[in-house]
Amino acid sequence: MFLHKIKSSQSGILLYGITPPKSETSPEKIAEIAQKTIARLIPLDLDALVVYDVQDESARTSEERPFPFLTALDPLIFANGYLQDLKIPKIIYRPAGKFSNEELSEWLEELHNNDFYPVFVGVPAPDFPVKTTLPEAYKIWSKNAETSVIGAVTIPERHALLKDEDKRILDKVSCGVSYFISQCIFNLAYAKQIIEDLSCTCKKESKKVPTIIFTLTACGSPKTLQFMEWLGIHVPEQLKEDLKNSENILKNSVSVCLNIASELADYCTEHSIPFGFNIESVAIRKEEIEASIYMVNKINEMLNEKGIRKMKVSDKFTEAL
Repeated sequence: MFLHKIKSSQSGILLYGITPPKSETSPEKIAEIAQKTIARLIPLDLDALVVYDVQDESARTSEERPFPFLTALDPLIFANGYLQDLKIPKIIYRPAGKFSNEELSEWLEELHNNDFYPVFVGVPAPDFPVKTTLPEAYKIWSKNAETSVIGAVTIPERHALLKDEDKRILDKVSCGVSYFISQCIFNLAYAKQIIEDLSCTCKKESKKVPTIIFTLTACGSPKTLQFMEWLGIHVPEQLKEDLKNSENILKNSVSVCLNIASELADYCTEHSIPFGFNIESVAIRKEEIEASIYMVNKINEMLNEKGIRKMKVSDKFTEAL
């Protein structure tokens, strides 16, 4: 019921985010990865699966990328060709600027036919030649507005610097966007500032508040922490030192993420902002994948305890076992 929840501004939405396998992976291995993914996710109480479009952002910064970039399989091909047995909606990321109007129109039609939902993102570098602007892309999508929803990305770090993320969000809302998925949250103050400013701006301008879905991901190693910072995720200095010096960085980062989720749930409720969470699993290490599954279940429990989301009966039965 993802579509209904977004259109009716319900809080407590739970998403799970993955990256497709690398493009050079054999079809047999891709199928194996997909089956393992499906087996992990079927028992979870999720509203939708997010499949990212992995872009090479090396041109965005002069700093060396901590991990080498490897081209990934197209997210629509992975979702449509390998994840059919996972019977939940799929949210597919796409950098609209890399494609012509015609290409984007065909892609959106395929999404709509499969009951998938798009999230348009920016191009990987500021000087990348843009074929279709975001307003143009939203206009192409608009013919499906009655039977679909479209999302966008919000970046707390950008708001901390430019102080205009609330305006950016509302500009996209005017183009038909109804929910926003954040960049990974490790700075709680940054996320709270967006909530506060968006709430104030919507009240002042008498505008409906869109749904904000906060992305959370566990950090399993100091190098992963370095990569997160390379991506532009701000980790407060004290938290960074605590994670680096902890005996179990993965366990500590999970605890941090769960605390952030609980505080954001309360803060959004106080400010009448419809919200949800997107738990990422972009690592290939088994421990980090298992940590992400644990986070989904714990956040689901937390939302249930706060009266924001009802857990499925099957989940309660499984818990009792």
